[in-house]
Amino acid sequence: MPIAPTLRCPCGERVLQSAAVYDAPPDGETRFNLGAQPYRRAYRSCAVCGHWFGQHELDLSCLYDREYVDATYGGADGMRRRFAALMALPHARSDNRGRVARVLAFARERGIDAATRSRVLDVGAGLGVFPAAMAEAGWHAVALEPDLRTVEHLGSVAGVEAMATGLLHVDPAHGLFDAVTFNRVLEHVEDPLESFVAASRLIGPRGFVYVEVPDVAAAAEGQEREEFFIEHHHVFSPASLAMLAERAALSVAVLERLREPSGKFTLRLFAVTG
Repeated sequence: MPIAPTLRCPCGERVLQSAAVYDAPPDGETRFNLGAQPYRRAYRSCAVCGHWFGQHELDLSCLYDREYVDATYGGADGMRRRFAALMALPHARSDNRGRVARVLAFARERGIDAATRSRVLDVGAGLGVFPAAMAEAGWHAVALEPDLRTVEHLGSVAGVEAMATGLLHVDPAHGLFDAVTFNRVLEHVEDPLESFVAASRLIGPRGFVYVEVPDVAAAAEGQEREEFFIEHHHVFSPASLAMLAERAALSVAVLERLREPSGKFTLRLFAVTG
């Protein structure tokens, strides 16, 4: 099945033009087992907002099950080693420490801190460095991941509550959160608006949604960068990210462009209700 990434734009995504074509994996891209499928994929860009949409017919259905963990980290031991290395990075070299500091600062501006028994739901938590650092800061962190081995890692190594479920299956009856966070997650899903809407239903009155996504500005340094790897169905512009939040009936409180210590081009957004 070809992928069908969408932002549910009013234009119906009818103003797309060719942006990049790949006939082989770029340097640094994880070599997933695609079987006999020929490697061919592309991006199209929107002439209005500058958003990039992935386009290909590759079957990536196994990507976020066992294949992703094995290919990306080398299994559970590799996850443990990578987690320890990232947590040990000094602040000046750590994307995650800067992320945590910014989230905590924004939360304080809204009257939310550890003393208020704050709760954060981190969607697609991966290795868990973000929820682990939020827990260190006194927050109750809950992490979502589809892979059972990743959930085990999040509980036993990262030390946070973890659930093997999708965001759409989290019941608001279990309690609202002060923050729902997507750290380099929304680019991996075909319909990120669905995730935004689900997140908006899980935040309390002073709560917020925090998003980090790859910034299409990276294209200025070439289309072989990690922002454009195979698992990224979307590459956002400031305009497309802001419009996506607004389509979920959220107000954009902060939208920032930054170059991470790792060299990644990142868009950072805080969105609130009302």
